[in-house]
Amino acid sequence: MAEGRLTTHVLDTATGRPAVGLRIELWAIRLDGARDLVREAITNDDGRIDGALLAGSALSSGIYELVFHAGDYLRAVGHSLADPAFLDIVPIRFGIADASAHYHVPLLISPYGYSTYRGS
Repeated sequence: MAEGRLTTHVLDTATGRPAVGLRIELWAIRLDGARDLVREAITNDDGRIDGALLAGSALSSGIYELVFHAGDYLRAVGHSLADPAFLDIVPIRFGIADASAHYHVPLLISPYGYSTYRGS
C-alpha cells in the first residue's frame, strides 16, 4: 500500500517568486466542527515546507484546514496593504478521502487574490 502524504507550497504571484517565511497552520476538523491544531510550519526558500505536513500513519481520512498567514508575509516582503488588508488569513478547508494518496494543496497569493487546487 502506498504511503499517503500531505504537502503544500506557496507562490507570491505579485512577484513571481516563492513565498519565503510564510507561516502555515494545519488543523484537523472534528465531526462536531471543533478544530485541533496538528502542526505549524514556515515556508522555506522554495516556498515549501521541509518534508510533508503529514505522512504515513499520521495521515488519516477526514477534513483538514490549512491556514496561511498571508497578510503577515505580504507586509514582511514590502507589499503595500490597506488597513485592514483585503487578504490577511487565508483558510483552505479540504477533505482527504484516501489516506494512502498524495494530497498537495498549494496556494498562489497576491495582495488582492489567491487560488488553490489539488496538485501532484
